[in-house]
Amino acid sequence: MNIDINSKRKGNTMKKIVIALCAVLMMLGLTACGGEKSKEVSVDTGKLAEELLTAVTTDTLSQTASEMVPSIYGFSSDDTESSIAYASSGATACEIAVVQSKDSSKTGDIEKLFQSRVDSQSALYASYNEGEVAKLDKAIIKSAGAYTVLCVCDDTDKAEEILKNYGF
Repeated sequence: MNIDINSKRKGNTMKKIVIALCAVLMMLGLTACGGEKSKEVSVDTGKLAEELLTAVTTDTLSQTASEMVPSIYGFSSDDTESSIAYASSGATACEIAVVQSKDSSKTGDIEKLFQSRVDSQSALYASYNEGEVAKLDKAIIKSAGAYTVLCVCDDTDKAEEILKNYGF
């Protein structure tokens, strides 16, 4: 009988070891998936915004006052190094925003705020200029390193190409 009890204990111990190893492997696998966000890129926010402005929209966009950008998009200026935005007068949904966070861990928060902006604008345009909702449905929101971009434009393929060249 004593042999049978020891055998069961060894079996339970092996099960626990296997479960622990599986848990560690799963955690390592999940960590590996997050590697894409931590790319090192260096972007001149003004240059990127201007390149997008001239290449991907036919609308005339105006630069938003720098002190207004955080309040429009809902982020704290304490969390950012720089930000620049261009917006339409309201005739179209086109807008471009480029934000450099102080810490790359903030880019996910900025992406969520950009998505909230797109959702809000979509609801607004649906009430008076439904044709612009299609642009908002194709809005580009991307992050690389400490940078996050929002681009609502006429030519999303060209915007994607430009962003790829910048490391997004």
